[in-house]
Amino acid sequence: MSESNKALAARMPLEVFGQGRTEVIDEVVAPDFVDHGDLPPGIPPGHEGLKLLVEATRSAFPDLTITIDHAIAEGDFVVQHVINSGTMKGDFAGMPASGKHATWEAVHIARIVGGKIVEHWDVQDQLGMLQQLGFLPPPGAGRSA
Repeated sequence: MSESNKALAARMPLEVFGQGRTEVIDEVVAPDFVDHGDLPPGIPPGHEGLKLLVEATRSAFPDLTITIDHAIAEGDFVVQHVINSGTMKGDFAGMPASGKHATWEAVHIARIVGGKIVEHWDVQDQLGMLQQLGFLPPPGAGRSA
């Protein structure tokens, strides 16, 4: 069961976000799915919200690539450490396209019941991403010796 849960959970970052295949959401996400993460403004919860998030993300980062560095499964849970990389060529979450490339890490936790993802938590390095995209100063910027 652990390997099948890891394979199921991998479909979200690799196929849905990485390839923009929003139809996969209906296959792998339960109808009563709960996302415990922070969704951008204007994105509703549930399947339709996920599809809007994928479309907004892929529009802003058309060259988005995602790799899963580590995946651990225990019981109903799958934990993934992923690396995201892309160039911001479109607006996203109220930020204008910067044209800059960023690479950021994330940890996703999915709970799977009956072959469907029923809950999701995530922690993303948004600070690092925003610094690389030019929206925040890099660490140590502005300090004088």
